[in-house]
Amino acid sequence: MTEHKDHLKVALLQVADDHLILGHRLSEWCGHAPMLEEDLSMPNMALDLIGQARHLYTYAAELEGLQRSEDDLAYLRTDREYTNCLLVERGNIDFAHTMLKQLYFAAYMKPFWQFVEGCSDNTLSAIAGKAVKEISYHIRHAGEWVIRLGDGTDESAERMHLAVETLHPYTEELFWIDEHRKICIDAGLLPAADVVRPQWDATISAVFEQAKLAIPEVTYPLLGGREGKHTEAFGYLLAELQYMQRAYPGAQW
Repeated sequence: MTEHKDHLKVALLQVADDHLILGHRLSEWCGHAPMLEEDLSMPNMALDLIGQARHLYTYAAELEGLQRSEDDLAYLRTDREYTNCLLVERGNIDFAHTMLKQLYFAAYMKPFWQFVEGCSDNTLSAIAGKAVKEISYHIRHAGEWVIRLGDGTDESAERMHLAVETLHPYTEELFWIDEHRKICIDAGLLPAADVVRPQWDATISAVFEQAKLAIPEVTYPLLGGREGKHTEAFGYLLAELQYMQRAYPGAQW
């Protein structure tokens, strides 16, 4: 493990950033969801994601030698230092966009966590053991809504079709692999793309078939987040996310 710790830290930050940013996006629905049940379930899913992010940031800080805390990693980096994929930072737009984005991400993370649960790193395995149960619910919840909207009224179907056209080009970055992640894959700590992709394809295909949605061909995938190149929306998100830490540096509960 020692020889891979620097590479694992970088890879874990990518995954942690994905969870933190998507969790923040989901939390924005609190008090604004279309029905009371969703006003409860969506913030709870956000807490699942942020909880997973916290475990990953804590482990990344340990691998770094505790030079920074989990809060430092989560709140005190610049926009170019965040390496989340562009998909998760996309604005909510409407309920269809949010549910589809959640489905795309959860369908990727379930086989990811299933692989990690069996890896040789005890800390990662423990994180994955809890996460895989939570993400399974996320898939079911988001999938049911994608089907309901896609195979619903004319307006709901139109909104879901627009969400697919808008978001699908961002999904390729989920499978993006850099040198750090490749080393972790070779060490058996993280799954390769060809391990995760078949299950992701199967989940999306099954949901889309019931939702009467077509999977679009992506000629030009939208990338950049893993390299710290983010959308304009990310700057506004980060300003809100980091406000308390920036306004009251060093404050403690």
